[in-house]
Amino acid sequence: MSAEATNPATAGPVVPAASRRRSRPRIDLRRLGRAALLGPASRGRLPDAIGHVVDAHRAHHPDADLEPLRRAYVLAESSHRGQMRKSGEPYITHPLAVTLILAELGAETTTLTASLLHDTVEDTDVTLDQVGEQFGEEVRYLVDGVTKLEKVDYGAAAEPETFRKMLVATGNDVRVMSIKLADRLHNMRTLGVMRPEKQARIAKVTRDVLIPLAERLGVQALKTELEDLVFAILHPEEYEHTRELIVENASRDDDPLAEFAEAMRAVLRDADIQAEVLIRPRHFVSVHRVSRKRGRLRGCDFGRLLVLVNEDADCYAVLGELHTCMTPVVSEFKDFIAVPKFNLYQSLHTAVAREDGQVAEVLIRTHQMHKVAEAGVVALGNPYASPSDEHSAAGGTADEERVDPTRPGWLSRLLDWQEAAPDPDTFWSTLREDLAQDREITVFRPDGGTLGLPEGASCVDAAYAQYGEDAHACIGARVNGRLATLSTVLRDGDTVQLLMGQDPASEPSMEWLEHARTPAARIAIQRWLATRPGTHEEEAAAPPVAAEPPVPEGAARPAPPTAARRPSAAITVVDRPGATVRLAGCCTPVPSDEVTGFAVRGGVVTVHRVQCAAVARMTDAGRAPIDVRWGDTTECRVTLVAESFGRPHLLADLTEAMAMEGAEIVSATVEPPSQQRVRHTYTVLLPDAAHLPVLMRAMRNVPGVYDVGRAQDHASAS
Repeated sequence: MSAEATNPATAGPVVPAASRRRSRPRIDLRRLGRAALLGPASRGRLPDAIGHVVDAHRAHHPDADLEPLRRAYVLAESSHRGQMRKSGEPYITHPLAVTLILAELGAETTTLTASLLHDTVEDTDVTLDQVGEQFGEEVRYLVDGVTKLEKVDYGAAAEPETFRKMLVATGNDVRVMSIKLADRLHNMRTLGVMRPEKQARIAKVTRDVLIPLAERLGVQALKTELEDLVFAILHPEEYEHTRELIVENASRDDDPLAEFAEAMRAVLRDADIQAEVLIRPRHFVSVHRVSRKRGRLRGCDFGRLLVLVNEDADCYAVLGELHTCMTPVVSEFKDFIAVPKFNLYQSLHTAVAREDGQVAEVLIRTHQMHKVAEAGVVALGNPYASPSDEHSAAGGTADEERVDPTRPGWLSRLLDWQEAAPDPDTFWSTLREDLAQDREITVFRPDGGTLGLPEGASCVDAAYAQYGEDAHACIGARVNGRLATLSTVLRDGDTVQLLMGQDPASEPSMEWLEHARTPAARIAIQRWLATRPGTHEEEAAAPPVAAEPPVPEGAARPAPPTAARRPSAAITVVDRPGATVRLAGCCTPVPSDEVTGFAVRGGVVTVHRVQCAAVARMTDAGRAPIDVRWGDTTECRVTLVAESFGRPHLLADLTEAMAMEGAEIVSATVEPPSQQRVRHTYTVLLPDAAHLPVLMRAMRNVPGVYDVGRAQDHASAS
């Protein structure tokens, strides 16, 4: 199997010279396919088809027992025999390729065994019980964790519910997600045989979910290649431009990075420090980001220097010599050895400059740190085994309670709030938003414990992270010893003492939602508010409908609030003629939607779509629905949320597309960019609700826009 990826947009090779850390042997999938079709080898002899897997595995685990791999291959090959991939190869080449990816990263035998079998339960007649009987409960658990849920049973919810199931399984065993990431990487490498629209759909899920998970698990080798493959599919023109920049730089006679590397080797030789100095080319997406940040690129912008040493102390010795003998860029220094990143990453980062203005970024780490930086959790082997049985056969059992000492805070948070997510759509949108928060901070508690929170989190988030739903009774906080409001945004290293009220009637404030960054906090507050008549947060977002004052001809019409609303004539309350009506901002109902109402304070009736999650919550809380009907008015006002990548003139192009479809924009909000992504919220007036799907389709067709939905689709995640 070739380690070269295929650019699905151009059917030409992606030459990730800028993303490869080491050369890999070219492996012919067709040859592996022929070996697989010849059938399993005689009993006890390793089949030729898994030779490359065995070689890669022995490089990391020379004493590993290979019998489980042999038996797993025999079962997988016989089960998949006759099945073909869309690319024309025998299906067995896929689990072989996935297993090779993991073997090269250093995965232990149990993971590789499960990887060979990962599609058998989903695509063949093999059952989970058979896997458990032949290979033990650990392998059974891993295979079950990556097996998709059937669309015939779950319909449109199959994909989000599959990821929910996978996350829960990952919470018990991180190796589940390792297999899924390798599986997605091989599928992305061979995505060129799919229809363009299917390529784009798979690439978007990879970008929004799998790549952030790879980053959080520290598996940089998989993350960077996935990023390049997604980049090629979703942004072919920018990808091609970046490729041209890389090719042009490679053709230059002078290489300032090579000159820097040679100067560093001389400095370290003179200091008698044993070290390797390597040039580490940037991958495509990294080059693209640097070019957007700096404009014109110079030679040193296409890579970084990597210094590998044997011991932690040597890292600091190298740093001292480089800062003494070369010109350091002090602002670029970061110590991720003393304070590792949340995904296990450790390195010293610095930069040095020379007189012509060229600046080289430098990474300094031990060989072990480098292994973990590349492979993340995969490099941990089996984190649940004691040192004496880490290389035990895959057929062993796992009767003891599973405890993952490496389970990070972000994963615990995902598992906590996913239990409270009321439906697959809320889970799916909230998962994507949570994973888009790419930096984690650590705050300290007075008792010596710590809380891991996303950057920008407030004391509200800290309260729910520490106390769960008991945080409803929080009345204040001390940050670094000083009294602070719950809206205070926390910084990395802050000490937070949360002050809890003793009054059992203490309750959260609706305003807390404005300061809650984490899904766990938002969902807990929303659930509480939904059970309290008159305090529902979506109702608060939509003021009662009132007659608009006359506007003189030619005067500018004031923009109404962003919650969807229409003249009360559009809605009839069956048993309460003349009642004041407000349309819920959480689901923005429009004519033709099936709707129901609920009474709130002051005799106001709030109208929701019947599918709205708030309806189920209020019904479960014992609140009686009220019969409401649409009147004769077809005009509708609705709130739409557009998700896009940031680019020049996007706002102008988007609003022009909306105007071309006859939409009157009455209010608009554009949030600050995050990870080069931008969220736009528009309240629009349409003459007819039937035109809404056409408008949303036109918005999605604007280059850079990757999702458009009604406000309901985003309410729980915003």
